[in-house]
Amino acid sequence: MPHEGAVSVRGVETARLETFSDGVFAIAITLLVLLFERPHLSAGETLGHALLHQWPSYASYVVSFVTIGIIWVNHHTLFRHIARADRLFLFLNVLFLMAVAFIPYPTELVAQFIRSADDARAAALLYGITMTVMAIFLNTLWQYASRGGRLLAVDADPREVAGITRSYWPGAFIYGAATLVALWSPVASVIVYASIALFYVLSSSLWSGSAS
Repeated sequence: MPHEGAVSVRGVETARLETFSDGVFAIAITLLVLLFERPHLSAGETLGHALLHQWPSYASYVVSFVTIGIIWVNHHTLFRHIARADRLFLFLNVLFLMAVAFIPYPTELVAQFIRSADDARAAALLYGITMTVMAIFLNTLWQYASRGGRLLAVDADPREVAGITRSYWPGAFIYGAATLVALWSPVASVIVYASIALFYVLSSSLWSGSAS
């Protein structure tokens, strides 16, 4: 039985929700390119040297682009199992997208200040807090939809549903731990953030493969 207040027509409201979400993802991932600005060459400085000096921007861009891409893939995968959407689920998705759309800002701060002895810690902390909040919202979104099959399709594979749940539970704790690392070493925390992205690439492959 569909949850009371849920939209029972499969693929109509969820398609609109996915389209809106995809638009937010596209804007967020595109804004990352604003990390790069035209180099301003000082006296005697070459363009090649100026471009090399921007390495934090390249690293931050890659980590955040891949991370947002993974989040999009995971979000898309959820809707292979979600058949309905109710009002609360829509608002939970909005909160999740709010966190996603914010990611370019702390990414830019990390790129600008990671080499600053005074400000690198604050930039890395903000990035970690943002990713932790995002992970909390994504997990909440999935837990609400999947608990008791509330919004799931009747043919949702229980093994894959359980695999997604197991994959999402540690997310906020992992990002929270990486955020605490920033108190000791901002650079180390950024490396951990990149490692988390790799973890979710692998975990996503594992539970998507279980359906085949």
